[in-house]
Amino acid sequence: MTTTIPKRKPLVIAGQKIRRGETRDLFLNFSESFTGISVAVPVRVIAAKRPGPTVFLTGTIHGDELNGLGIIRSLLMSNTLPLKRGTVIAVPVVNVFGLENVSRYLPDRRDLNRCFPGSPTGSLSARLADTIFREVVLKSDFGVDFHTAAIGRTNFPNIRGDLKDPKVRELAQAFGSGFIVNGRGPAGSMRGEAVRAGVPTVILEAGETWKIEPGILELGVRGALNVLKHYDMLAGEPDLPPSQWLVEKTTWIRAQRGGVLTYHVAPGEQVNKGQILATNLDVFGQELNRIHAPRKGIVMGMTTMPVVKPGDAIFHLAITPKTLVHDASAKELSPADPQLMRRIRRHLATNIQVSKAAV
Repeated sequence: MTTTIPKRKPLVIAGQKIRRGETRDLFLNFSESFTGISVAVPVRVIAAKRPGPTVFLTGTIHGDELNGLGIIRSLLMSNTLPLKRGTVIAVPVVNVFGLENVSRYLPDRRDLNRCFPGSPTGSLSARLADTIFREVVLKSDFGVDFHTAAIGRTNFPNIRGDLKDPKVRELAQAFGSGFIVNGRGPAGSMRGEAVRAGVPTVILEAGETWKIEPGILELGVRGALNVLKHYDMLAGEPDLPPSQWLVEKTTWIRAQRGGVLTYHVAPGEQVNKGQILATNLDVFGQELNRIHAPRKGIVMGMTTMPVVKPGDAIFHLAITPKTLVHDASAKELSPADPQLMRRIRRHLATNIQVSKAAV
């Protein structure tokens, strides 16, 4: 699809003018260490010879979420970006301090993804948010931001965006995820503020912290290439699934008692109302209670921590997704490549002992 993009001024990032046909590695200075040494976010800009859309790809807004870093790095290492037109702004690691400090947060203990659009005179997090928003987001026409679940959880791959915006809806479908979750996002999130500023943006939620997971890597690279092909920035046709499913409602299933869980389902599984999802045992192995599915749906996320207290989130259930695009040959809620999806389900369950529920 060829998208009409309004004429822009020449692209300037970190004070450097990007010329047509040029690839540049730049550094966005946003802070200093205690010793006064500059701290910067690394950025690669790839500009085709022909003008066209500018798309940003960002990862590791949360310093412990590495799948985005892996996806963007893999994309840049491959020979898959001979752009026909337009520009890619790639930011593998946004939260440099978080990555270096082995933390989701910045040193001021704030969540960067609640600080956008930021402020040039605010807190450390606000200043970083402002730098990324001004130098990357506002200079783009579209964006994809890569995330994982929070620590102690895992997410089955899904794209999230505010589908009330037709341009966001188009972008979400172009990525080619089997599941698309409709929502505006939390206040201060980069994708929410980007959309408010007129830059359609979606996020991929996939996998867990402190890993670069091979199935997620493959799916994320394919999705990024799909976006570039959809907007006629790359040659070739997008690799899209025959079915895509819209998730309008999700619910968290929480522990009622403290104990040690035995799981009976894995991420990505379809479950029925009343199905036993986990059994909660005490430390001696005696059954305390069973956790049942309140509705039919898909396990979009779950805890990887088997020990729980009352109120702890265990399963994130997508309630009966609706079809967006459907091929009659697709008999279940699964994307185009069933082998890839099976591998992803297997990989995501490596930290989880899954067994059949006792009758």
